[in-house]
Amino acid sequence: MLKVALLGAGRIAHVHARHIHDHPDTVLYSVSDIYVDAAKTLADKYSARVLTADEAIADAEVDIVLVATSTDTHANFSVQAARAGKAIFCEKPIDLNIERVKSCVAEIKKLGVPFMIGFNRRFDPNHAHLNRALRAGEIGELEHLQICSRDPSPLPDDYLLVSGGMFRDMTIHDFDMARFQLGEEPVSVSVTAAALVSPTVKEAGDVDTAVITLQTASGKIAVINNSRRSGYGYDQRIEAHGQKGCLYVHNVPTTTLVKVTEEFGAQAQKPLHFFLERYQEAFSDQWKAFVSALKENRPMPTNADDGLKALLLAEAAVESFKSQKVISINL
Repeated sequence: MLKVALLGAGRIAHVHARHIHDHPDTVLYSVSDIYVDAAKTLADKYSARVLTADEAIADAEVDIVLVATSTDTHANFSVQAARAGKAIFCEKPIDLNIERVKSCVAEIKKLGVPFMIGFNRRFDPNHAHLNRALRAGEIGELEHLQICSRDPSPLPDDYLLVSGGMFRDMTIHDFDMARFQLGEEPVSVSVTAAALVSPTVKEAGDVDTAVITLQTASGKIAVINNSRRSGYGYDQRIEAHGQKGCLYVHNVPTTTLVKVTEEFGAQAQKPLHFFLERYQEAFSDQWKAFVSALKENRPMPTNADDGLKALLLAEAAVESFKSQKVISINL
């Protein structure tokens, strides 16, 4: 059994704890959090111990360190765990500061420890199926990719103010998905955006509504549509258009029930309301992929470079929004 030290006891840590517990090859060894009562509550649920982060990372019994703490601690804990020779799973992003990310990535590469970044959407069965279909050439050469990603409602103001902005916090998932599906790196980023949903966002100089266009060297175009509000559920759709046709990933509804009446016509169900529901299977499959790669000594399916490149695209998006120019980028 691989023993996992879980750093963090918040919402996403609870998700990871469940998947660690459910996997036949991993066990939750310890939980660490600055809020000791929160750590104890989570640890007691899985008969784990409560340790400080330093104690957990230094513990010789620990095989894996899972970093699910606040974003500003990810890089430091990842480097500390790498120096201790642990395998690392780190929630996105590695950090909001690009120089700290570059330093962290360089250190991890130098030490050669297994490291996986938590871009869970790649492991959603629907998105993974789309990727396999594209790589198999089912619609010939991909020409145009459209990604729609809208949150059901604005996030709390206190979170929005420390999130790093929409491009680093929300769109970063879509940047990674675009790279995943395009099969080649974007070389330019162009943004049109506004604050239409939240007065707090506008006052902070951030945006909550955006259209981001990426283009690759071969000319492929990816368009990302983002909003912090949909009102009808977690809107997650992708369309891939190629020389031979289209591939679609639709929203996952609460149920597949469709009501058809003379008075109202056809009425389908709303999309699942929150990311924890929509990507429940993705989180599980992500952990399985990490453990499988670790046990079989294979490269991680998402690595430190993926974390860095998604953040570089986010930084380019910020620059494009501020300058109102197309930004060239070399990933």
